[in-house]
Amino acid sequence: MNCLKPIFFCLLLVVCVKNTIAQNIYVDKKGNDTCNGTKDKPVATLEAARDLIRKFKSFNNLPDSGITVWINEGVYDLKRSLILDEKDAGTEKQRIVWSATKGASVTITGGATIPSNKFKPVKDAATLQGLSKEAAKHLWFVNLTELGITDFGKHQQIGHSLPVVPAPLELFFNDAPMQLAKYPNNGYIKVGKVLDKGSVPRVGDKSGRGASFLYDDARISTWANKNDIWLNGTFNYGYADDNILIDSIDVLNKKIKLASPHLYGVASGRDFQQYTANNIFEEIDSPGEWYLDRTSGNLYFWPPSDIQKANITVSILEEPIVCLEGVSFVTIKGITIQAGRGIGVYMERGNNNLIAGCTIKNIGTSGIFMGQGAEKYKANMSIDDYDGKPISRQVGSLQNHLYAYTTWDRLSGHNNRILSCDIYNTGSGGVYLSGGSKLNLVNGNNIVENCKIHDFNRRNHFTWSGINVDGCGNKVTHCEIYNSDFQGIYVHGNEHVFEYNNIHDVTLNSDDTSPWYIGRDPSDRGNIVRYNYFHNCGNPNRMNMGIYCDDSSTDVYVFGNVFSNMKTTHGVLFSNNGWDLVMKNNIVINPISYTAEISAAFYTWAAPQAKEFYGPNGLLQKRLIKGVHFKSPPYSIKYPTLLNYLDPIVEGKEWEGMRTRRNLLAKNVIVGGPANPISLLGGQYATMQNEQNFVTKEDPGFVDMKQENFLLKPDSKVFTIIPGFEQIPFNKMGLYKDSYRN
Repeated sequence: MNCLKPIFFCLLLVVCVKNTIAQNIYVDKKGNDTCNGTKDKPVATLEAARDLIRKFKSFNNLPDSGITVWINEGVYDLKRSLILDEKDAGTEKQRIVWSATKGASVTITGGATIPSNKFKPVKDAATLQGLSKEAAKHLWFVNLTELGITDFGKHQQIGHSLPVVPAPLELFFNDAPMQLAKYPNNGYIKVGKVLDKGSVPRVGDKSGRGASFLYDDARISTWANKNDIWLNGTFNYGYADDNILIDSIDVLNKKIKLASPHLYGVASGRDFQQYTANNIFEEIDSPGEWYLDRTSGNLYFWPPSDIQKANITVSILEEPIVCLEGVSFVTIKGITIQAGRGIGVYMERGNNNLIAGCTIKNIGTSGIFMGQGAEKYKANMSIDDYDGKPISRQVGSLQNHLYAYTTWDRLSGHNNRILSCDIYNTGSGGVYLSGGSKLNLVNGNNIVENCKIHDFNRRNHFTWSGINVDGCGNKVTHCEIYNSDFQGIYVHGNEHVFEYNNIHDVTLNSDDTSPWYIGRDPSDRGNIVRYNYFHNCGNPNRMNMGIYCDDSSTDVYVFGNVFSNMKTTHGVLFSNNGWDLVMKNNIVINPISYTAEISAAFYTWAAPQAKEFYGPNGLLQKRLIKGVHFKSPPYSIKYPTLLNYLDPIVEGKEWEGMRTRRNLLAKNVIVGGPANPISLLGGQYATMQNEQNFVTKEDPGFVDMKQENFLLKPDSKVFTIIPGFEQIPFNKMGLYKDSYRN
């Protein structure tokens, strides 16, 4: 489409924007960026539409109804981030809206589309050697360098306490991620006898020695002369994932040596000490597996269906696909954002923005990421000696930075809303929700609402949940979160609300994990978990919890939730050294263990760590005294019951925070499980008050227990046995229909 010769474009554009009240700008794959963006003369790129708005705003006030950018049908591959900043803001009444045209399917990618006719069947016998006969019959290849794709990214060590980094090039077939060739296809290989656990960075060992351990699977010996093979798994604790390069395979002694250490050192003998092997050409043995020869540029692939009819994409962009930085009153709706190596949508310093009815999928790191990430100063820093700086547009060492600087203001903005979005097949968590000031207890009022979030741990695991939350005063409501071996929601900060969510089928294959987690900072207070449906979570062969208020958590209010078929071995509610934890007016069905388990851990297994937590320069001293100044306003006023937390009982040995305080289990309906719903671990210092709980083996009067409708009938005996029990709005939990979600 020809609109204007470039030599005249800029002059005429100035005249147009001075005299036109632009309310609609159109983008079309067949458009031309020299056009004026009208319906008849659309521009071709999103950047051109943005620049038209900027030019218009430089000469005019926004029209009363704001401006809408209508994006017509098509796939828009971006070579760089679409950045919206202060120059692209609307106002409260005059929003800037970026929307798919009604009825159109619009996809923005950080990748490159590979025409299916560029793939050819592999005929070369030398190439096919080592593959199964079935794989050899179905193997196709394309040379990426011939298509101009030469940046393949790189495989890196990623895992617990390590920086979250962009993914290497990934392959997507008909909008689904394909599996980099691995072994085994299903399940894991158990870590064999450990000969050398390697150095242990968690205790300050910086020698960098990789572990050595034995194997008994004959298949591993066939990889002995291969390079760039990575093991992905949990090598010591079931919550600490890692991705580590193999240094060598000793076939004679059946020994694997790793190229670098695991945070905790490698161990064996427990069910969760396991791994898979990845990036091995010869392990292309099932549909959907692929491998990239980084020397030749050949990408080999066994397609799961007819390759000639498929949409095929590889990820390219390491920067976020869309960045909202300092922009306010902007809406993005009805768009699919996918196939980037880094973040899908990055948000910083803005307010009153809305992302609605969008699909964010096939992302290398986080789907939607609010606030800055972090960059460590030195390569070999671990958790306890970490130091670094905030950084934009990257996740990086965020968790370590937040562990060191708990009141860090990540510049996440306020009054932003993620509404009715589907977020899945992400590498490092679904949504990172942030905002507000933990230090000053100022609410961010950022919300994730009516979103479906699943399959969010393709690369990083434990701390990268369906939704992570930090800051102060944010909300997660009416979301569905499911399908993860690890956490569902991971919480830092204060005064957050989690309500009407449906959380299920998480923590399926990990240890010391939970659907909802908070821990290691008693100043994280005022968090509310109400009216949620938790079901089919946990693993009876692992240590799992439901609501996990880990080391020294305080002031979590658990009210009006339904917990069903929780395979959590350490309680529906669990805490080490909890204060002010209240679980009230909930329904618990068929728990495999106690409803609540409270541990005074610093008098039992954690006794040797008491001083490093509570003593001078201990972790909790830093967080309460240096971090939030808890004996001064606003903390001293808002949370007066915390004031004696660090008071010594026995000088240098015991502190008040070691003894649990004011925990309450009251007015809950518990169907099944132990007759005594509370387990106390740690002697007299593990405490929880037990009040008016109704424990029964029978249906207490649900509308339909067999069909899992746990709304109580009006004549349920619960209302008689527990005076004042409030009806739980079970039928309102989870997703709801709106204009974006039918």
